[in-house]
Amino acid sequence: MISDPALRTLAAALTMLVVLGLFGRLITALTLRLARNFLVTRELSRSLEKPVRVLIPLLGVQAVWLSAPDDLMLIPLARRLTGVLIVFGFTWLILRALRGIEQIILLSNPVDIADNLRARRIQTQTRVLFRTISFFVMTIGLAAILMTFPAARQFGTSLLASAGLAGLAVGFAARPVLANLIAGVQLAITQPIRLDDVVIVENEWGRIEEITGTYVIVRIWDDRRLVVPLQYFIETPFQNWTRRSSSLIGTVFLWVDYSLPLEPLREELRRLCKEVPELWDGRVCVLQVTDTSEKSIQLRALVSSPDSSRNWDLRCHIRENLIGFIQRQYPQALPQLRADLSVGQKPPKSDTHVPEHVEPERQPPV
Repeated sequence: MISDPALRTLAAALTMLVVLGLFGRLITALTLRLARNFLVTRELSRSLEKPVRVLIPLLGVQAVWLSAPDDLMLIPLARRLTGVLIVFGFTWLILRALRGIEQIILLSNPVDIADNLRARRIQTQTRVLFRTISFFVMTIGLAAILMTFPAARQFGTSLLASAGLAGLAVGFAARPVLANLIAGVQLAITQPIRLDDVVIVENEWGRIEEITGTYVIVRIWDDRRLVVPLQYFIETPFQNWTRRSSSLIGTVFLWVDYSLPLEPLREELRRLCKEVPELWDGRVCVLQVTDTSEKSIQLRALVSSPDSSRNWDLRCHIRENLIGFIQRQYPQALPQLRADLSVGQKPPKSDTHVPEHVEPERQPPV
């Protein structure tokens, strides 16, 4: 029988720590086994497993410290330290719960399908909103931990009482963070961009790869990554090629001679589009004369595709094969440079006297 109150309290705390630690492991293992066949309970159980295993023993130990006499040595420090750990554990628990709910929503709306516009919209809203909420949860948790210390509580009270210029300075310093948080909420609600959207940012073509609480990762076509602040998409104009749908119309420009007949080229364009149904969606296939010069004419072919990547491949396919068709069927219709080779040649000798001030008649250009 332990007679010393300090040793008795310490032994009770260790016993509580071991027993409740084993109990927490048993509860989480049983919950994981029962919930493995259901998406919601499975993801939540996985997310909450570690925080629950930590919190349950800490609550038991804190109960022992609170029931101990107040005059025990180091008992105030033990209570405060355990209280800090409990606040940290609850903050961790809430963050993991938010993460689990986020995973449930993301898994319920996969983007690896053909028509993923709705899924991308939901995923974007979920990621941005949950990251914003997580930031506020961490801020509140840190404030709660600091408020457990009397010195920090007094500092916070005096700081609030003497806000004034110090408050303005802190607000000005935190302006970029707050602006990005507000921009994140605006992006989640209005959604000018979504995950996997095709965008033109800073004259770079890429896809939205990741949206965090402060910045956006744009994966450029050559696998570079462009890191853009959230506020950029609120304040700066940019192009979004998949805002309403992923289908797109592309252009192919050709310069040819005036002698090229256009109807055979139109038929060839239709044939080229029909032979690649995986690239052409059947909506637009048009050939038009869009410009002329003194030497040639400009042709523009319009072709449509289900998305921008396939439209790029279709445009390259059309451009290459139309040039080959002209080379094979109408090689004389390629752009030509005309020149008058007779200019500058000496006229043949003649008995007829030509005055020096009269120039011989020139031949018209070929």
